Amino acid sequence: MWTKQTQTEPPAVSPATGPASSGTPFSAPASSRSNSSTARNSARLGSGLQIKGHITGAEDLQIDGKVEGSISLRGHQLIVGSTAQLNSEIHAGEVVVYGKVVGNVHARDRVDVKTDGSVVGDISTARISIEDGAHFKGRIEIDPAKSQAAAD
Repeated sequence: MWTKQTQTEPPAVSPATGPASSGTPFSAPASSRSNSSTARNSARLGSGLQIKGHITGAEDLQIDGKVEGSISLRGHQLIVGSTAQLNSEIHAGEVVVYGKVVGNVHARDRVDVKTDGSVVGDISTARISIEDGAHFKGRIEIDPAKSQAAAD
């Protein structure tokens, strides 16, 4: 059953719904992940890490530590973990906030601020969801054309 998924799934995987978003980051063998342009790589900065500077990347990223500086993951997902504290200008395809963000958030597709999440800054995105109990202070600019332009 596992190998059957691996054989049929990678060619049909779109960048917005890659293996990392399915909850099984190891759904494809390492060789097919590195050779396939549609497979999504994912990285994680643990809660014990503190970074001052710019983070840029071409893969999904989960941050659980502290970051001071800009984060640019254009077209990829940023997950702000529950223990994360970001003082950052963020540019990404999708942003999911469980922790604390101070700074502006620019997402091509969507921004999700979860129940215990906090964003202090402006948000610019095509779609947004802010759950009950979340903290948000700033302005929101919703531009559905952002998502359509990314698809073209």
